[in-house]
Amino acid sequence: MTLASILVPSIGFGLVTASVLALAAVGFTLQFGVTNILNLAYGDLMTAAAYIGYVLNQHGASIVVSLLAGAGFAAVASTLLNRFLFTPFLRRGTQLFGMVIVTLSVGIIVQNIVLAVGGPTFFAYRFSVGATVHPLGFVLTTSQLWIIGLAVVSMVAVQAVLTQTRLGKAMRATAANPGLAQASGIATARVVDLAWLLSGFLCGLAGVVLVLNTTAFQSTTGSDFLVVIIAAAMLGGVGRPTGAMLGALVVGIVTEVSAAYISPNYKEIFAFIVLAIVLLVRPRGILGQESTGEAEVVL
Repeated sequence: MTLASILVPSIGFGLVTASVLALAAVGFTLQFGVTNILNLAYGDLMTAAAYIGYVLNQHGASIVVSLLAGAGFAAVASTLLNRFLFTPFLRRGTQLFGMVIVTLSVGIIVQNIVLAVGGPTFFAYRFSVGATVHPLGFVLTTSQLWIIGLAVVSMVAVQAVLTQTRLGKAMRATAANPGLAQASGIATARVVDLAWLLSGFLCGLAGVVLVLNTTAFQSTTGSDFLVVIIAAAMLGGVGRPTGAMLGALVVGIVTEVSAAYISPNYKEIFAFIVLAIVLLVRPRGILGQESTGEAEVVL
């Protein structure tokens, strides 16, 4: 095969990876944007959501039901974790580094629960990847096209919520200045709960579609994917969902093209090389704005 003949299919695979990554990175950056918590348990919640969907799938549930169940589980779990664990730590004055340790500990606990329940083995959903199609020269399965379509619809919906609804305006106000938002009559606690509910839903969706795309997973799959999620979020500008979408597209294509031309073992390395280059030029990310010294809306 020539180098040119490898490029187009690898870009197609990159679009699939970018779709999974966009769901995860937007959810991750929503959590950070509203509450300033770097949630390192995010990847393990993805795995737990995928495992919930897997259990239902093994008992005869369709992929759609498994997908919704996994997303619903992660949405509720994320909201409860923030309300009853993360928020109390913040109220006691725990700083950013301390919260990183807290979320990391939660991730380890979730990972080990999945390991204890499921065992040290690989799990695979019962589903058909469908026929292979060749749109625009790409080589994709119908299930991969479905993943891309789901990501596009989800991103449009999230963008509409953030820019066209009262909830989105309340989220942006809470992210910019929680005290001022509360003084203006915004129920910031409820807004934070809804933000974590939405971000958790995206986390669950990402967890299920990730393992559908990889066909098999284990208890560490989500945590292994977390580093790429953080890279995409930082690349676009931390706390900016639109930036996370763009960062996911760049990272997804770069990792798959580098895997095709060089080696799959270096996919993550090239993602971080791109991240380092962009941050050298724009330290706040592609869509990040330079600080003005005033509170800024990041959503």
